[in-house]
Parts: sequence; structure tokens; C-alpha cells
Amino acid sequence: MIAIGSDHGGFELKAAVVEHLKKKGYRVKDFGTCDCSSVDYPDFGLAVAEAVKSGECEKGIVICGTGLGISIAANKVPGIRAALCTDSYMARMSREHNDANILALGGRVIGVGLALDIVDAWLKTEFLGGRHKARVDKITAIEKKYFI
Repeated sequence: MIAIGSDHGGFELKAAVVEHLKKKGYRVKDFGTCDCSSVDYPDFGLAVAEAVKSGECEKGIVICGTGLGISIAANKVPGIRAALCTDSYMARMSREHNDANILALGGRVIGVGLALDIVDAWLKTEFLGGRHKARVDKITAIEKKYFI
């Protein structure tokens, strides 16, 4: 299952992504927001991150106006590696090299067509492991030093 959440700045893109994912057969859990009324992005970044961290959802997608704030919020949860991607190459690399478990997008930065390409690239790419696992393990060690 894919967790998804956005603030008001990402609401319209989130709706397009949810529709796209469902058409492709993915199960989606939408953590809100439910309209364009102003809300606080940390609330939705946290909800998605907690769902991924707990194993309730396999991966997550977070969207705010730029993707910056909501990715920062999600990354405060130990074990979360949220990657803000603005093209398909970044999406692939975030999975192959960084084992990103949350994709962040900017609803006011990229168009729907590009966003859906990014989502598809991100979801179909697997983590390569090997030398990259050692680097991800170092990120985990940093989390343990400061957060756990």
C-alpha cells in the first residue's frame, strides 16, 4: 500500500497522483488534506512517515507547494528517507542508491505529466544494495546517534 499526503499547495497534484496510482492497481491510503484550505504541511508529512515507519504502508508520497517543507518534516522520523525529486532520473537514483521510502513532490513546481513520470520511475525502481547499502547504513547510524 502507498501512503500519500499533502498540504493545500499539493492538494491538486495529490488528487492526480492518487487517481493515477489507482488506475495502475496500487492500493492507496490518503492521509489528507481533503481540499485547498490552508493547513500545515508537517502534519501530513508526519502522518505519511509514521505509516511507512510502522509498516502499515510500504512506501509513501508527500506533496506540498515546493516539496521542501513536507520532505523535511517526513525526514525527522527515524528510518525515513524522503527524497524530493524534480525529474525521473532523481527518482530512480533516490531508490537505487538511497533506498528512499518516501517520494516528495512540489505541487507548484512541476506539472502533472512530469509528476506522474516521476512517480512511475520511483515505484518501479529497486534499491541496488551493495556499496550503496553501506552508505544508507551510515545514514541510519547518524539517526541512532541523534534521534534514538
